[in-house]
Amino acid sequence: MFDENEPRPTPKRLTPPVFDSWGVAELQRYIEELRVEIGRTEAEISRKQSHRGAADAFFKPN
Repeated sequence: MFDENEPRPTPKRLTPPVFDSWGVAELQRYIEELRVEIGRTEAEISRKQSHRGAADAFFKPN
């Protein structure tokens, strides 16, 4: 459990690969994988913003 007053630990991010031995096709596949992950992350942001907006509207004083 975490103390609510303490900042949350930062989640581990992707470890950047070493590109020295990668060919162009491998680099292009890697870019596509990153684009897919960016799209997934943007969808999650939209979902959370939508939930936040609904909660704000529900609890908004009349």
